[in-house]
Amino acid sequence: MLRLNFAAAVVMLMGGFGGPAAAQTSAPAMTAETKLEGARLYLQIHQVLTHPRCLNCHPKGDSPKQGNDRHIHSPPITRGPHDDGPLGVQCAACHQQANYAASGVPGASNWHLAPISMAWEDKTPGELCRALLDPRTNGKRDLKATVRHLTQDKLVAWGWEPGTDSDRRQREPVPIAKAEFNRIVNAWAKAGAACPD
Repeated sequence: MLRLNFAAAVVMLMGGFGGPAAAQTSAPAMTAETKLEGARLYLQIHQVLTHPRCLNCHPKGDSPKQGNDRHIHSPPITRGPHDDGPLGVQCAACHQQANYAASGVPGASNWHLAPISMAWEDKTPGELCRALLDPRTNGKRDLKATVRHLTQDKLVAWGWEPGTDSDRRQREPVPIAKAEFNRIVNAWAKAGAACPD
């Protein structure tokens, strides 16, 4: 009995027999139908994840980006050792708990760049989906925590209420209404969190 439990623990620590996604919690058995439905739902999620409101904070490089054209952050800034700006100039020095309309500086709780392991630029839909499910590239989250992050995190939610820029023009929010996005994310997880090829 002890040997079986030890073996099971080793398999879980190694990411399961099917890789990191196989170790996800509470995912139903994958059938061709649920895989197709999950991939269809994920492609809707992908529209949000690849919008500039999200990609600007998930860069593959060392600097955040801004605007729909995804230009380098102005003033120039780097990610720093903890993904919240260089020492002495952390993101929170400018980015407060809420948008600041007077200057056009966006804000939300815990403003920071996603870790470099969570860079989403230039990934295919399938690659980004698999990265979202892999604890090595998603902030060490299981499926339940990933769903919670996408649907409840205040920094993620900023994408739906991005405020105005320095010229007082309304920033474009991510596509798909927040309530609908949350429904889709939950349905995707319930269908088994399948990824497109």
